[in-house]
Amino acid sequence: MFLKYRTLRGVQMRSKVDNPETGHSHDELCEAGKRLYAAALRAGRLARSEIDAAPCLIDLALVHPDPDDSQWLRPVPPSIALNQLIHPIEREIQQRRQRALSLADAFEPFMTIPAQTSCGSDAINVLEGLAVINAELDRVMDECSVELLTIQPGSGRKPETVKAALRRVEPLLDRGVRMRTLYQHTARHHSATMGYVERITPYGLEVRTLEEIIDRLIIVDRKIAFIPARSDRQVALELRHEGLVQYLVGVFEQFWLHGIPWEEEVVTYTPALNGISGIQRSIAKLLVEGHVDEAIARRLGMNVRTCRAHIAKLASTLGSGSRAQLGYLIARSGILDGEQDPAGAPEDATPRA
Repeated sequence: MFLKYRTLRGVQMRSKVDNPETGHSHDELCEAGKRLYAAALRAGRLARSEIDAAPCLIDLALVHPDPDDSQWLRPVPPSIALNQLIHPIEREIQQRRQRALSLADAFEPFMTIPAQTSCGSDAINVLEGLAVINAELDRVMDECSVELLTIQPGSGRKPETVKAALRRVEPLLDRGVRMRTLYQHTARHHSATMGYVERITPYGLEVRTLEEIIDRLIIVDRKIAFIPARSDRQVALELRHEGLVQYLVGVFEQFWLHGIPWEEEVVTYTPALNGISGIQRSIAKLLVEGHVDEAIARRLGMNVRTCRAHIAKLASTLGSGSRAQLGYLIARSGILDGEQDPAGAPEDATPRA
């Protein structure tokens, strides 16, 4: 087969035009490529005649011409090859994050401007300031007659917040309103939240917990919903649009279906074959999805310091020396699909204390 080569950084390389007959991709390591690369690493070289079966080795710069013999190719060490492949991806991620931050800053001044909607001026009401938000919540709660659904993320609320919640919900229970609340598992260890639940559940409050939930949500009688409109929770949206509210009810019911009742024990530590806990696997999943430490901590209901301690333990267990390498090792280890790949785990990825 006639091969076209081009020069890149002084190394003769195959053109990245894929073979139309084989459909071989230039940016993926195929099975034949994996076998040949492993053989080349063991032997220290690879016959050029064998490269036809795996042109991806050339495209990914995993081998280069032997300077002493044109009939042979030399393998590039895996650590060097991996760094060369990951570096441009990591740079692109950083650029996209900077772009996202720039867009967020640009749109921040417009977030508090109420937009005119075709469904009516009061379908979406913007509430700015805690005093305004709490006053509107109190007013709507006073009119609640059937059901109150709430999602409360985080490891637990402040004592003064819990006290205010008690003041709101006790009259509802007296009126026979059904109340269901979703917390994260971490709230089970928060004293103020525990006291609140123990005080209210005998009167009809139902509580379930999940490891990960969405942001704060309050739904009153399936007619009115409150959601935060800004990360500092100084701005909230009061939604009265029937379609939006019913959609949020469906979201709540889906989370509720998978929640664990408060009175049932939650197993928060589930060791895998390499000693990685359940919470660390959840963090690993979010890391691979590209979330930053602050976002991961918020979604799992823990502070950033605790989150970073788990990330450090995860990196130590998998033998990672950098953040970019950690994502690669997470995907390679098989911890996210529940199957440990002995061949894919690094040699020093043993359980550590």
